[in-house]
Amino acid sequence: MLEPDLNRIPFTLLDSGQRRRVLEGLDLGYYATGQVLLEAGASPECVYLILKGEIAEVDPLQTGDEAWIGHYTPGDLFGGISVLNGYSRYRFQVEQEALCHLLPAALFRALCDECPAFADYFRQRLADKTQRLLARRGAFGSTLAGFMLAKVRECLREPLIVSRATSIATATALLRERRVDSLLTGAGNRLGMVTKSDLLDALVNGGSTPRSAIGELGHRPLIQVDIDDYLFAALVAMTRHRIARVVVFDGREVAGVVELPDVLSHFSSRAHVVGLQIEQARDFDDLVAAAGGLTALVEGLMAQGVKLRFVMALLAALNARIVHRTFEFGVPESLRAQSCLMVMGSEGRGEQILKTDQDNGLILTDGNAWSDATRQEPLMAVMQDFSERLQRLGYPPCPGKIMVSNPAWVASESVWRGKIARWASSRDPHSLMQLAILLDARAVGGQATLLEGLRESLFRRCSRDELLLSHFARAALRFGSPLTLFGSLKRREHGVDVKKAGLFPIVHGVRTLALERRIAATSTLDRLDALVDDGRLDRAFADDLAEALALFVELRLRQQLERLRAGGRVGDDRVVVQRLSGFERDLLREALHTVRAFKQRLTHRYHLEY
Repeated sequence: MLEPDLNRIPFTLLDSGQRRRVLEGLDLGYYATGQVLLEAGASPECVYLILKGEIAEVDPLQTGDEAWIGHYTPGDLFGGISVLNGYSRYRFQVEQEALCHLLPAALFRALCDECPAFADYFRQRLADKTQRLLARRGAFGSTLAGFMLAKVRECLREPLIVSRATSIATATALLRERRVDSLLTGAGNRLGMVTKSDLLDALVNGGSTPRSAIGELGHRPLIQVDIDDYLFAALVAMTRHRIARVVVFDGREVAGVVELPDVLSHFSSRAHVVGLQIEQARDFDDLVAAAGGLTALVEGLMAQGVKLRFVMALLAALNARIVHRTFEFGVPESLRAQSCLMVMGSEGRGEQILKTDQDNGLILTDGNAWSDATRQEPLMAVMQDFSERLQRLGYPPCPGKIMVSNPAWVASESVWRGKIARWASSRDPHSLMQLAILLDARAVGGQATLLEGLRESLFRRCSRDELLLSHFARAALRFGSPLTLFGSLKRREHGVDVKKAGLFPIVHGVRTLALERRIAATSTLDRLDALVDDGRLDRAFADDLAEALALFVELRLRQQLERLRAGGRVGDDRVVVQRLSGFERDLLREALHTVRAFKQRLTHRYHLEY
């Protein structure tokens, strides 16, 4: 009899003796097309490991696309949870004549009793299984395995806190004695940070003497992280805020300071190098050269197994800095001071990894010279130049013209508020899409308070309008489940569109809930955390949604990188299922099930069944 490959999850969770018992206990079964292997409600006699053929998992109580639950192909294992539950929730039937290894139910239950990790594999939620995938990658040599588990508490320095009356000479001596580059001054919630550069600047340019008190030299507000945050989060914070140190808090108490050299001693990559190149760019050509290193940085982080949440946060910070520097280089200071540049779409949500289409807009203060109708032509000339600069940086024009070179996305505060009112009143698909785009906006240049005011206007107008929310939520159900496609992906060029099947339903569904609850965060992951805090989602389900989102992003990203290396386009969102490992196919199925469950919740909450 042909032996199955037991050198993969979940069989690798068993010891050698248990795997030998598996091989000795296996039987072989042949099943014709159309045959029902396991009926819904029936008690299973075995667990199935497919050697050849395809098996469909179907809900007999549903019809059409909604009836399809999953599809299993060679190498896949199914029936385990049914054995543990004592019955099958769904029907399993043969789509294409199949040859299966059969593991008797009694032996399977005995192995689960002996090996809790083996049993947990079948009971675990998606969030648990993706953690197992990350750990597995680390076990195969990831140089970041230890770093990914490192917490801020492992890398912090004891805080040096002095009073504001401390002299510059004393402060300098303390810095030298402690071999640090910064100190904290003040007390309670009035703490500020003073660096060596601040002291030098005060002596050279500020008219201070060594005997002068450091007084109000401290910078506020402090950029802080929690003592139990991942160390990578500290690196992201430093990149986002263009700083070399963050203050660590344990609850409300200062626990220490983490400085960039400390982080880099744990983690060596091109991330900080790219960040420095962006900040040190002297002109636009320098910026173009710096931006060219982003794709290689992504490939390096992915190759080392960095968790997607960290990759997205880091790349969002770097992309925001590139756009901000472009705004500085190409837009007059008089315009920057009276406007807010906002990015939208995946860039606004901080979920852009590879460079995608431009999605941006401009808010002008009411009554300034640039918002005058007579200045429309020179204003749009500046915006056209800005869009062309972004194109040189590798951000292609938006096919839908959602960009500052389009006058529809450049307007004063009052005009933007009028747009929001019209879109909310119309409730047609185009208007709802405009609201969704604006809801994801994030300020990257100019006056961020302009966008904050606009977002508050949007919340006041839309968050309590149940009819609008119902129309708004319906878009999350626009695309059907691709679970039915698993059986028809015969050719390598076919694939599952993970953007339509998974990313969009999660992003837009979470966006709808965030709109209702007036949550200002734009990141889908941050919105999920806020919805848990608000009581709208339970923690376990929110974690599964977050892991499903990360899985869809990662699967799409890996194949986009492959296409880039082959000279293709980034824009293809299809994932070729045949190229995935059995475990990854299992995760993809579970992620799609999570999306289905989320759609059902949205349907009930917003009465979309009517």
